[in-house]
Amino acid sequence: MIELDGAVVLVTGASHGIGRAVARALTARGAVVVAAGRDEAALAEVAAASTVASDLSDPVAPAALVETAVARHGSLTAVVASAGIGWAGPVADMDPARITELVDVNLRAPLLLARAALPVLRRPGALVFLTSIAGLVGVPGETVYSVTKAGLETFAALLREEVEDVTVSTVAPGAVATGFFDTRGVPYERGFPRPIPAEQVAAAVLDAITTGRERRVEPRWLGFPARLSATAPRTYRALARRFS
Repeated sequence: MIELDGAVVLVTGASHGIGRAVARALTARGAVVVAAGRDEAALAEVAAASTVASDLSDPVAPAALVETAVARHGSLTAVVASAGIGWAGPVADMDPARITELVDVNLRAPLLLARAALPVLRRPGALVFLTSIAGLVGVPGETVYSVTKAGLETFAALLREEVEDVTVSTVAPGAVATGFFDTRGVPYERGFPRPIPAEQVAAAVLDAITTGRERRVEPRWLGFPARLSATAPRTYRALARRFS
């Protein structure tokens, strides 16, 4: 169990969306938040103990973030890897540079962030990775994005077996009402499921930090298709194609 009051927590992707909601929720609970993101102007509006402008497509950025957090605040209790980017459309239409960027930001950066944080995390400590329902069921048309999030789920499951006194959790949201869909190239136009508030996902992240829960799907009912996809993939695919 981790007490948030006074805990030093590094949050990536804190400029906007889920990361921003997580940073604010943690601050409200008394945590010392180090908010990292690409948009320096937006970071200035986040309630956090300190902010760091950082581009996680740079392979040296994750270790530098951990070093900065410890240098500024003397310790590190938890890391929330929330930064992520998307892209929708056929793989054949993707610019190769965009494929590289998705892999770098969504998968390589969290791996390097965990690698840098583990030696310095206080015990007990926590690592929380924001994945996606797309990583659990796979979404045609978002193939590369789905693969990066599935890889992050696998990484978390295996890392959990390696470490002691550090909980490793994933939070896998469905559609969330953020600017994510504005930047992936295709807007979200489905009537169902409706996007949930970023604050709802942030609450699940805080629960993961404090309880060590291994995985949280949000909204929770999406856990059913995730389980169906894992146990009966052909049935799931047939249903998914029928009901889109």
